[in-house]
Amino acid sequence: MKSTNERILEHFHYLHEHPELSFEEVNTTRYIEKVLVESGYRTRTFAGFTGVVGEIGQGKPVVAVRADMDALWQEVDGEFKANHSCGHDAHMAMVLGIIEELHNVAELPNGTVRLIFQPAEEKGTGALKLVEEGVVDDVDYLFGVHLRPIQEMGSGKATPAIIHGAARFIEGKIIAEDLHGARPHLGANAIEVGAALVQMTNGIHLDPMIPYSVKMTSFHAGGKSLNIIPGKATFGLDLRAQSNETMDQLVKTIQERITSLEAYYQVQIPINFTAHIAAAKVHEEAQSIMNDAISDILGEQNVEPPLVTTGGDDFHFYTIKRPHLKATMLGLGCNLQPGLHHPKMNFDQSALTIGTSILTKAVLLTLQKEVR
Repeated sequence: MKSTNERILEHFHYLHEHPELSFEEVNTTRYIEKVLVESGYRTRTFAGFTGVVGEIGQGKPVVAVRADMDALWQEVDGEFKANHSCGHDAHMAMVLGIIEELHNVAELPNGTVRLIFQPAEEKGTGALKLVEEGVVDDVDYLFGVHLRPIQEMGSGKATPAIIHGAARFIEGKIIAEDLHGARPHLGANAIEVGAALVQMTNGIHLDPMIPYSVKMTSFHAGGKSLNIIPGKATFGLDLRAQSNETMDQLVKTIQERITSLEAYYQVQIPINFTAHIAAAKVHEEAQSIMNDAISDILGEQNVEPPLVTTGGDDFHFYTIKRPHLKATMLGLGCNLQPGLHHPKMNFDQSALTIGTSILTKAVLLTLQKEVR
């Protein structure tokens, strides 16, 4: 019989080798559902989109653990493809590992354990889909997990809360007419408009005590004919802010700057928000439980304080949309380098068993807490 560690690694390697993009996690859903059913869990899938939920036990409290499922689309060794460079394969493996650890518990306390495998975290819309489906309506406590890069935390350490910032992604177009290269005075050069947009966003000044940033992460204009001044372009912006209020100010300011550019260059610049990720809402009681779980598994000396990071995660939509939830996210040190979203991201896989044990302990502490 395989050990818990062997099963966790087996899940991880399969999921790592079969990455799927947001809302395309069809085979991932089937794989996880099969594991849940074979383990005696009641399962639920959804009409029209991916994801699966499994649960065991009955009644209150309902303690849920969420794992995100989707991979990123990026260039790896010269080829664009789906790639698990954000650790979602690890998150799924750890939450599946909870099944193995709970099997070793002689008698589970009263209550329901719900394992949530959520699609499309990278788009910032997967959590909202599951909220709409009522997946967390009766949940009392919700835990998440995310691997942390070496720049934030070393191996053998963990934090009971990740204080994520807000994030929004904008796709936009610059719309005008192409011009002859010898006649630039007859219209607008989309590349110059894009450059002006970069300068205007770099010149945004909000409260310096709250971190925020705007970056142009994509820009495409022009073709093979170098004597044509392009009138059209597409671009992408990545917005970050450490509070939801600052994000609202940032969005408003960018919209005003774009309106000014339209008037100045006499072009159209329609924009579309493709993702909206909220800043963290962490519950003190959930954080305290996770703190105790880390201390029990790693020792009190290896519990790190809550981690403030400019990264985002749609996990926090659960608590924003359902304020009754007591939620926090475990941050797991694992020697992850060079960094999250790097095409060659790697980490110490022995941390998978540690993360599973911490999450399982948090679940059991929560159930036992409610019994007393």
